[in-house]
Amino acid sequence: MWASQRAQGVPTSVFSLMDAALGRARAVGLKVIDLSIGSSDLAPPVQALDALRDATHDPSSYRYPLFSDTRPLREAAAAYLGRRFGVQIDAEREVLPLIGAQEGLAHLLLAVTDPGETLLLPDPCYPPYLGAAAVAGLNVIPLPLLPGRGFLPDLDALPAELRPRVLLLNYPNNPTSAVADTAFFAEAAAWCRTRGTLLIHDHPYAELTFGDYQAPSALQAGLEGIVELHSLSKTHHMGGFRVAFAAGDAGAIAALGRVKGAVDFHPYLGIQRAATVALGLPDSLGREGARVFQERRDALLPALREMGWEIQTPQASMYLWARVPGLTDSVAYAVRVAETTGVALSPGRAFGPGGEGFVRFALVQPPGVLVEAAGRLRAVV
Repeated sequence: MWASQRAQGVPTSVFSLMDAALGRARAVGLKVIDLSIGSSDLAPPVQALDALRDATHDPSSYRYPLFSDTRPLREAAAAYLGRRFGVQIDAEREVLPLIGAQEGLAHLLLAVTDPGETLLLPDPCYPPYLGAAAVAGLNVIPLPLLPGRGFLPDLDALPAELRPRVLLLNYPNNPTSAVADTAFFAEAAAWCRTRGTLLIHDHPYAELTFGDYQAPSALQAGLEGIVELHSLSKTHHMGGFRVAFAAGDAGAIAALGRVKGAVDFHPYLGIQRAATVALGLPDSLGREGARVFQERRDALLPALREMGWEIQTPQASMYLWARVPGLTDSVAYAVRVAETTGVALSPGRAFGPGGEGFVRFALVQPPGVLVEAAGRLRAVV
């Protein structure tokens, strides 16, 4: 009786079904291989951990952190954006630390939209996007990510009269691992500015790229009308620390700051110090983690293709997005796989209707374990 319409509007997660299925697998003695959650299994940089450890013995870190206390992290974020993307950012007005990018997106939508306004949302997409939209009371219009276009949307195919308040993009993409180039972001930014639409780009996989590919930033198309979310969860393997930052349009950042000021006091100062150190480390450290995920990609990809599964070779991220021949109910399939083999995958439908027929593998196990998981799947029909 106490659930608000906002709470009731948050979609039920199918991952509770997966957790229950894994419980049944364990009950019959199966060894579980969980490839359903994209949480890096690698260690954070030692330098960041040292900074956090030192902070825990510094009494000045125990108090509530105020906005002025975030200056070192904001300056480190601005320096990173300048060094990596050539984007010049005012650390005082155009950067704001977050308690994780997921928190940041939910508060950003509350800060820049009113209930009933329209959010143009990729289909498929990271499931918490749907929850954040429901909490904000937004009208969601799905934006199909088309396999034939490399899982890029066709903005020109949208009705000319469409004027969404926000367009949310995410490249390198979760769940598809698709990538975008600077020309795409320039086109998306121009499309949004013509319509008075805020472009939000969720960019947690900025450094998890393979080979010669380097992911661009949406901010390279200019700061006006664009906010980008960066996280230390993937590149720096600090998912549990819950630290990220938003950067871009000063007006949107100010609105986000007002909303956050009503509900939180910024990350713990020790975590801020760790993140500041991490962002200042050589970019080559991020590439080391990317090489680990590339090695895992290269181990699992041929094993799945031998089974006749359709998979594009990803240039980035930590996922394989696989179309399973003849699959029409990805949720039922993923539950059956978990119960009978102990291997947990993410069903494509969990990411939206456009994900049906696919499953997502998170590359969060060593190559040998990934190949073992693929071997178990051969027995499932």
